[in-house]
Amino acid sequence: MADETLTFSLESGDVVIRLRPDLAPLHVERIKELVGEGFYDGLKFHRVIPGLMAQGGCPNGTGMGGSKKPDLPAEFNSEPHVRGVCSMARSSNPNSANSQFFICFDDATFLDGQYTAWGNVVSGMEHIDALPKGEPPANPGVIKKATVA
Repeated sequence: MADETLTFSLESGDVVIRLRPDLAPLHVERIKELVGEGFYDGLKFHRVIPGLMAQGGCPNGTGMGGSKKPDLPAEFNSEPHVRGVCSMARSSNPNSANSQFFICFDDATFLDGQYTAWGNVVSGMEHIDALPKGEPPANPGVIKKATVA
């Protein structure tokens, strides 16, 4: 089967992410489910920290929300958290990932083994780099549409 990709259409252009079910099958399945339901459409990147990561996937834009689906068990793996890696956000409970995710701007290998990596940006990283910065940004970037192919 060909690699599946997730596309986030932002105002500045498309970000294409190769999904990695070989690393985190439950997380990839959840993301695909949420995309199919239109969950990510219109959501903001509510936490964008220069040199670290851009975080999105919170339905209320605060970083405190998730989908109505149950939280996922951790699928920590050996994928290093480097530029372009997509990983799930969670609370202090390792088994609390739900819908929020982050995309690494730079090497953040101190996150390895603590967060579930589930994909890699293959094109459009410049659109992630261009997101407004802040926690939260004054005028946050928005996922206009999310699709899986």
